[in-house]
Parts: sequence; structure tokens; C-alpha cells
Amino acid sequence: MDSITHLADLGYLVAAALFILGIKGLGSPRTAVRGNQLGAAGMFLAVLITVVQMQAEAGDAGVQWGLVGLGLAAGGAVGLLMAKRVEMTGMPELVALLNGFGGAASSLVGLAELVRLAPEMAAADGGDPVPGYALWRAVFLVGVGASSLIGWTTLTGSVVAMLKLSGKWNDKLALPGGNAVKALLLAGAVVSAAMLLGDPASTTWLVALTATSCLLGVAFVAPIGGADMPVVISFLNSLSGVAASATGFVVGNNALIISGSLVGAAGLILTGIMCKAMNRPFKDVMFKAYGAAAGSGGTGEKRTARGYEADEAAMTFDGARLAIVVPGYGMAVSQAQHVVREIADELEANGTEVRYAIHPVAGRMPGHMNVLLAEANVPYDKLYELDDINSAFSECDVALVVGANDTVNPAAHTDPSGPLGGMPILDVEKARTTIIVKRSLSPGYAGVDNDLFYRSSTMMLFGDGKKKLTELLAALKEL
Repeated sequence: MDSITHLADLGYLVAAALFILGIKGLGSPRTAVRGNQLGAAGMFLAVLITVVQMQAEAGDAGVQWGLVGLGLAAGGAVGLLMAKRVEMTGMPELVALLNGFGGAASSLVGLAELVRLAPEMAAADGGDPVPGYALWRAVFLVGVGASSLIGWTTLTGSVVAMLKLSGKWNDKLALPGGNAVKALLLAGAVVSAAMLLGDPASTTWLVALTATSCLLGVAFVAPIGGADMPVVISFLNSLSGVAASATGFVVGNNALIISGSLVGAAGLILTGIMCKAMNRPFKDVMFKAYGAAAGSGGTGEKRTARGYEADEAAMTFDGARLAIVVPGYGMAVSQAQHVVREIADELEANGTEVRYAIHPVAGRMPGHMNVLLAEANVPYDKLYELDDINSAFSECDVALVVGANDTVNPAAHTDPSGPLGGMPILDVEKARTTIIVKRSLSPGYAGVDNDLFYRSSTMMLFGDGKKKLTELLAALKEL
């Protein structure tokens, strides 16, 4: 048995190395595919080792392989179906949901272990002291409490985030008491977890922990505006990792501890990057209401913007030396990334330099635009982050904005008290001419009217992004 344990530990170490290499690979679009493959290989190895170890530890008692196989087959089938059917526009919602699944899985495993071992713990508590038992008991129960609290919070918070991203939860939920309610729910969950330390077999405290944790997830995410969902998704991803790590201590699985810790740390780092990109402290995102209700973001006057035709917009590219494409979520919705690349190819054939300006929170999750443009085979060296591209807008002849709104809204500079106040934006307003492809004048997630739409240097192409860009491409070819 010792030799099997040592081999398992060695295998988990290899799996952990694959996880680390996978995360490192995800840091660049060039290596992202390989990073995903390495991470998947690490997870497959960890699952295989766990299954083999289960059989070795069970001995003659055996393992219910039917249930194990059913779980693996069902999970694999659901994952494969989601991967095949989900559109790129639905990827943020899927990521949010998977975060929730991870949290729920961690909680269920921890609670299953508690239910299984509670009778034995009750007997041990009433018997003679066993060396090391007190420490194991404390670690076990703290792990169960942590995995339950964090896991259920992650599940319900992720579901709310998914509904917000899909447009099915449009209105912010105004909780009576606001942050006070969150504090009370958190305190209730912590107290319930603490009471389990004294009475592990208590169904009452187990139900109380689950209920307060689920309500806590809803209470935290529901008041947060859609503009901050990239930050929320990153944080929920981190929480799912922490829950998995806590469960690893419950079941004594090193792979869970290591992989959960990696996910938790990576998620926190990404959350920090997203907060920096939006120029908002994390505490403000989570505890301060941003969005339409936070400020007017406009003059209150009803304004109109002139709509242009594709052939008029195409003429602005004649003789242009530098054109900058600014993609947003509207490009993802219309699946226009391939037409965008064709337009860029046509402009470059006519001597125009084309760059792509990528805002860190463009789209609905970190890296969303990078993935879409990579799908359209846009060269990586033409993608520029905000800090690297902003100085070029003053030299830009034409800025082509495709479905972006909040990330190019001058209100971030002109209205410091509004929902976008202080948020770093792409300085599209400095371009000589700005062409905006958008269905309507509707505001973005932050609920702020965009003054850029009404400026004399702006040409609005109203309609479906892919259709309008196709018309623009045809007009460019006729020049």
C-alpha cells in the first residue's frame, strides 16, 4: 500500500506540473491551445490516479465501478456537448456556469464525506483519545465548512452572473440594508460552519450553512452592474479553486489541493488585473453600486445622431495611413470577426496600416476579443493592449469601432462621479474620423449615454454588425 501511495503522490506531482505549464501557456494567444491541452492532460492523469488508488484502498470490498463509470461518462458527455454547441458569444456565460459547477462539486464531495464519517467521529469523540485524531478532526471539519461556504456561494453567485450576462437578469437587485445583509449572511454561514465543529452530525447546522451560503452568493452578485461582470467572473473562478483546495484537505487528495490553489491564485491575479483595467478597487466593485443607478452619465437631453451609409464610410479610408479597429461585444454577437479581418486585408492591400485596439474588459470576459480575432486568423502582433495603443489614436486617420461602447466612452474622463468615472478607456475620440458600427444608440452595461456617438467626427453605421461590415467591405473594393 505504501508503494501505491508513493506512486500516487509522484503522479499527482506530475499532474501539478502539467497544471502549472498549462496556466503558463494560457498567458499568450500563441500558446493558449497547448496550455489547454496540458491542463486537460494533467486533469486526466489526476483522475486516473485517483481511480486506481480508490481500487487499491478498497481491497476486497471493491469499488462501485458502475457509479464511477456513469459519473465519468455523464460528465464527459455534458462537457463535450457544451464545447461543441456553445457559440463564442455564449462563452462568458458558460465560463460563469462552470465556475458554479466547480463550487457545487467541491461542496457536495465535502458534505458526502461528512455524512459518511460523522458516525465514526461521534464514536471517536466519546472514546479514548487517539494520537493525531484531534488535529485530523479540526482540519477535516474546517475543510468541510470552507468548501461548503465557498462552494455554495460560488454556485449561486455564478448562476446570477450567467443570467446577467445572458440578459435574463437585467435589473440590479436592491437589497434592504445592502452590505449589512451581506455581512449578516456571511456571519450566519461562518457561525453555522463553526457549530459543525462541535456537532458534525447536526443536520440543522448543515442545512443552515448551505442555505446562508447560497443566499450569500446571490446577495453579492445581484447588485453588481453588468460592466463589472469580467471582474466578478474572475473572482468566482478564484473562489471555485479555493473551494476545490479545501475539499482536497477533506478527502486527503494532493491533486485537489494543488490544482485548487493554482486556480485560486491565478483567479485572484486576474481579478486584480481586471480591477486595474477598470481603475476600481476590488472592494468598490463588490460593495459599491455601479451602473445606471449610480449616476446619470449624460446631460439628460434627447439627442440624435446621423446615420451614414457604407459607401460614405468607405470614402474616409481613401488615402488613410493608419486605421485602428476597436472590437467590442457587438462584434461577438454578430460574429463579424471574419469580415473585420477581410476589411483589414483590403485596407492593407491599399497601403493602410491596420492595428487592433484591445481593451482588457472588452466583451464579457477577460481575453474575449483576443479569442475571437484569433479565430479569424488575425496576426497576434497586430493586437495592441490599451496602454500600447492609446498614444496612436492622435495619429489615427480612421478608427473603426465594432460594437464597443463603455470602453470608448469619453464619460470616463468627463464625468468622474459617474459609473465610468476614472475607468481607463481607448482614446478613440482623438482619431481624425471615427466609424461606429452599432445597432442603436442604446447605452452599454454601465447605462451611460456615449457622447462619442454625437460628435461631428463620428459616422454611425446603424444595423447588424456583420451585415454593415460586409457592405463596407464591398464599398472598399469598389474604390
